[in-house]
Amino acid sequence: MEEVKNTENPVIQAVAEKDISSAVAVAGHPLHAMSVHFPIAFVIATLGCDVFLWWSGDSFWERAGLWASGIAFAGGVAAGLIGSAELLLVPGIRARVASWTHAVAAMTLISICGMNWGLRLTEAAPVLPNGLLLSGLATVFTGLAGWHGGKLVFDHGVGLMISEKE
Repeated sequence: MEEVKNTENPVIQAVAEKDISSAVAVAGHPLHAMSVHFPIAFVIATLGCDVFLWWSGDSFWERAGLWASGIAFAGGVAAGLIGSAELLLVPGIRARVASWTHAVAAMTLISICGMNWGLRLTEAAPVLPNGLLLSGLATVFTGLAGWHGGKLVFDHGVGLMISEKE
């Protein structure tokens, strides 16, 4: 049997050498990572409102879902703009495949959130079943975008501050 030598792939090594420090940060803390929590929470809250509307029929959940979906969309747009700036300004982030997968999933998520909010703004279309289906789809894309965002942080170290003391 042939012995496999442990050699570094030159392409992977070239990508690993690129700078991945955040370009859009406050005191070294990346704004994109700080801005995604509320849109994520409101995507899940929109799904919860739709489930409770389906279960109870109470119009309160329809109004709450309208607000939750609007905040999810607006917060997602803000987080997306910050994330897009990071992607375009930092070559080390741009060079990683997970960055592009995260970006595509996140932009798809923002589009779904916008469609979900737009559906609720018009009184012609009922929230059930279309709003519930869009909320479920948004939740799936939240998980997908979050998975790839987590890969960027935990596998590639994007946005991490490493102390010299350690």
